[in-house]
Amino acid sequence: MQHVLQEALDYSVAMTRQNMATMTDFPERCEGDSWLCMNQKLDPPARNHWIDGFWVGLLWLTHAHTDDPAIATAAREWSEQLAWLCTSTDTHDLGFIFYLSHVLGGRITGDHALFDNAIQAAETHIKRYNPYGEYLQAWGAIDGPAHDRGRTNIDLMMNLALLFWCSVHTGDSRYARIAEHHARTSRFVLVRPDDSTVHVADFDPETGAFLQHATHQGLSAASCWSRGHAWGVYGFTEAYQYTGNPSFLAVAQRLAHYAMRHAPPDLVPFWDYDSPDIPNTFRDTSAAAAMAAGLLELATCESDEDARKRWHDYAEALLLALWQNYSTRDSAMPAILCQGSRSVPHGMANHGLIYGDYYFMQALTKLLRADLAGRAFSPPVSPRVM
Repeated sequence: MQHVLQEALDYSVAMTRQNMATMTDFPERCEGDSWLCMNQKLDPPARNHWIDGFWVGLLWLTHAHTDDPAIATAAREWSEQLAWLCTSTDTHDLGFIFYLSHVLGGRITGDHALFDNAIQAAETHIKRYNPYGEYLQAWGAIDGPAHDRGRTNIDLMMNLALLFWCSVHTGDSRYARIAEHHARTSRFVLVRPDDSTVHVADFDPETGAFLQHATHQGLSAASCWSRGHAWGVYGFTEAYQYTGNPSFLAVAQRLAHYAMRHAPPDLVPFWDYDSPDIPNTFRDTSAAAAMAAGLLELATCESDEDARKRWHDYAEALLLALWQNYSTRDSAMPAILCQGSRSVPHGMANHGLIYGDYYFMQALTKLLRADLAGRAFSPPVSPRVM
């Protein structure tokens, strides 16, 4: 299996090189044989640029695998284009943006000057923290209407790594403390007793009282959106790595078991685990790729060898399924994976997604190149309480 997945990694590197030669703006999803991009000049709202870090992350990983200085130069140039976002309070996804560009780039190259914008982004990000409900605000301006100020989501679990990292790097515990509080709140309000996850939770922003569940990209407030569930597995795993809080590890394990129990025969999940149209509905390869990357991280947290092997082997099987059945090898699509679902409720499905490609390559790197993975993704040597 290893040699087959090496082919997948080689293909991912080759596709990133190919895209680097033609990309003029940050790609989001493929429409047919071309990328739909977020134009920096024509589409300035920061909330639309949550995907920008994934392209830069692919470039940094490709540089790590090839040691090609031209790719490193390109990655730096693309990173510089993100500088305007580090002070923006209009997006909750500064972790996705700066952790995968500036933090990853700094780790891979050893150039800590790349960390400067990431530190500023972390400082900006904690302005979205509501101390009453102990959560980070998802969408909307931080001084917006109560509906926006009271809303959080499962996606934010993936933005906590920036805050945890910033505390480790700077020695300032504020960032990690807020991240841990948010993870704790998410454990209470976004994880159900049956181990499924909720996409969105609404609070009263003035009192912090929980109001209701909701969704934006899932089927309903009562369903389990598959990519959000993958965010949960990965995000709670990282929360455990940085804090040592065993409740976060237990939640990540529970969510991983749920994903395994509800997987289709070929393992790649449908866009929502509760869709009544299964099996005649859309898959989401980005959910599978993010799940594989998260499970490989979860495996490193296990002291029990059987548990470690369970997550490792399942992640490997997911990557093999993606490569064999959902790659773009026989098409003109410039993505690495096909059949991703951006947002089925909004009519965006069955395309390549830049974040699916990124997590596919990240997971392959973790699986096949432990030396590079240790340098690029290294969590604390042992869990710590900040």
